[in-house]
This record gives sequence, C-alpha cells and structure tokens, in this order.
Amino acid sequence: MRIGLAGLGVMGYRIGANLAKAGKLDLVYNRTTSKAEQFSKEYGVKYTTDPKELINSVDFLITMLSDDNAVSSFLMPLAQYSKGKIIVDMSTISPSTSIAIAKEVMKNGGIMYDAPVIGTSIFAEQKKLTVLLGGPETHVNTVTDILKETASTILYMGPNGMGLYAKLVNNLMVGVYVAALAEAYNFGISAGLKPEDIYKVLALYGSAKSPTSELKVPKMMNSDYSTQFATKHMRKDLEIITKETQNLRVINPLSSLALQLYRIAESLGYSEADYSAVFEVYKKSSKR
Repeated sequence: MRIGLAGLGVMGYRIGANLAKAGKLDLVYNRTTSKAEQFSKEYGVKYTTDPKELINSVDFLITMLSDDNAVSSFLMPLAQYSKGKIIVDMSTISPSTSIAIAKEVMKNGGIMYDAPVIGTSIFAEQKKLTVLLGGPETHVNTVTDILKETASTILYMGPNGMGLYAKLVNNLMVGVYVAALAEAYNFGISAGLKPEDIYKVLALYGSAKSPTSELKVPKMMNSDYSTQFATKHMRKDLEIITKETQNLRVINPLSSLALQLYRIAESLGYSEADYSAVFEVYKKSSKR
C-alpha cells in the first residue's frame, strides 16, 4: 500500500518521521516546499509540490493540517480523485466540517476517517500518541496497522465525526485545566509561596495533580514557553467547541471563559508559544 502525508508542521513532521522510519511512507507534500525538501533529505522520502499528484500516487493519504479552512481547501478539491482510497485526517477541526468532507469523499468512492491525536510533539517523537478514530468500521484494522507506527493507543470512537468530538472533550478539559493551573500558580506566588512548593502541591501531591500539571507548571515557573502545543491552536480548538456547543444547544461557561484568556495571551504576543503561556495573562495583570 502506497502511503502519502500532507502537512509537515510540528506534529506532522514527527508523525511522518515515525512512518518513514518504519518504511511506511512513500510521498509527502507541504504547502511550504522548503519543509518538504528538508524532510525528503532527512528521511529519503520523495516529495511533491502538487496535491493532485499526491493523491493520485497513493492508496492511503494522511493529512495533518492547521484548521478547518486548511483541511477543507486541501481535501475538497481532491475528493473527486479519491475513488478506492483511504483518507485519514489527523487534524483537529470542527466535526461538522469533517463530516461534510467525508460525505464528499464517499460520494466519489473513497473512505475518510477523522483521527485527531491526544499528545504533544514529545509524545509524537516517542510514538506515544493516542489516536481517536471516527469513520466506517470496514477499514479500521488497516488504519490501525499504519497509525500504530506513530501511536501507542488507537481508539475507535464510532462514525465520522466521533473521533473529533472525543478530541474536543479532551481539549475542553485541558484548556480549562491549564488556565486554572495558571490562576492557582499565580495565586500562590502572589501569596508569597515558593515556586517549588507550589509545584509540589499542583504537580506531585495535590488532589488535582496530573501528567499535564507535571508538564506545564515547570514551564510557568521558568517562563519556558517552548512550544509543545501552541496557544493559537488551543484558542482555535476552544472556538470550535463553542461553535459545536451552540449547534448542540448545550452550555459551555468554563470553556468560554478559558477561550477569552487564550485570546488575551495571543494579544500579548504568545500565539506561537506553548499554551501554558496563559500564565502571562495573570502575571501581567497582577501587582507584585
């Protein structure tokens, strides 16, 4: 089976590297050609500058793109060439957008899965991503066999869109949680606690400790916002959640508030920085 990948960003590059090392990647495409050239030199995988050539040259196409517009504008024109092909979109986008694309692919004789991931770039490098899969049951085993080269866990969540809904459940929780960590850390610092003691409470011994607090509290302590997951992406995901909750007619007061905090963080210049930079919103608003 010939396998292609479109999208060589922070996550896509690492996912592609894992597939290439496993001998399961034949062709890559990236909007910025220099990144595709770099990947090709590093891993010996051919690249193309033409999306049509990409889909016509492979049987199995993986996409890892930035947002709804990027995925829709890339895949919709290619749907007409999808007969007999499997398309796996690992981007985090609106479920409604993904379902619409999947229907177009199916109409042309192809099959599409939404396969967003849980895990940062570090998890991708370690092949410890969790993939949340949505789509027809018919080819789940085929998709799993390929994605196992970059993920430790692959969970089938149901029909098209269900993988994305599951991912949004996760990101709603971590988006609110990291904003709460920032508020708690700022509160402790303002009260005069030592940073290392706040870390012990939030990340080691407190009742709300988690792998996320172990990872993000040190970043707040050291103002180390090297990107594991960008603020702009968390803001984007919370915007999707707000849109989907409106469609579902359910309330989302906490994620709505968190969304505003990440928007403020972006306005302070932290769009490309790790989303733990939401701490700077509290830090810059506090008198110490």
